[in-house]
Amino acid sequence: MSEVTQQPTHYRLLNVLKAIGPYLREPQSKEGHYIFDCLSVCVNDKKSPEEREFWGWWLELDKSDEGYSAKYNIGKYNTDGNWDSLPLPKKAVTEVSRTQVAFHKKLVDELQTKFEISVQFDEESVEFI
Repeated sequence: MSEVTQQPTHYRLLNVLKAIGPYLREPQSKEGHYIFDCLSVCVNDKKSPEEREFWGWWLELDKSDEGYSAKYNIGKYNTDGNWDSLPLPKKAVTEVSRTQVAFHKKLVDELQTKFEISVQFDEESVEFI
């Protein structure tokens, strides 16, 4: 029998989402809408840290009637601190995919175990690569 002990308030969800890993962008998140991202592969590690860009993914997790809807995107995190939706170079695909799949499994498992909340892919979501 599942041990669902608490209702998923915004603050309880935040605690669980933060525990999954360093992916939650808490300042950009609000009740029912949570932003995550992962800087998986450095574009050029010879540049100074403040000039580095990264290949990776970001996620918008939104409350829906069935639970939560996950909309993933892939691209490049630029020096301005913004994501550009771009196709990944071949050398980055494996690592970005690995981090995305590992995160999604943790997300689904934690929300199901703690709150019996399901996560569905948004129809506009980028499929796992």
